[in-house]
Amino acid sequence: MNKQTENSNIFAQIPAKIKEELFEDIIATNDIRIERIVSDGHTSPKSGWYESKQNEWVIILQGEAILEFEALHVELQVGDYFNIKSGTKHKVSYTSADEQTIWLAIYY
Repeated sequence: MNKQTENSNIFAQIPAKIKEELFEDIIATNDIRIERIVSDGHTSPKSGWYESKQNEWVIILQGEAILEFEALHVELQVGDYFNIKSGTKHKVSYTSADEQTIWLAIYY
């Protein structure tokens, strides 16, 4: 989904219940990707870590989450943001179960 020429709302068209986390590109170019992520109590798989080749900046627009790093634990609430440097091992250990967590992620 590329909404560069469309007017939309970050909170629109989110299903009430989702079985798996929802990942949607808002803008994707060769230099930057902006993605909406919707979590509904979802977490990273028990084994393994995410390790992006790009820097990733995330902000919580609704809900709560906890990011885990090898030596750091970061709690995020509405309005909180965090920059994850490329190559940094991380995982999501918690997202709200009583309301959906809506993230905005910018990969650069």
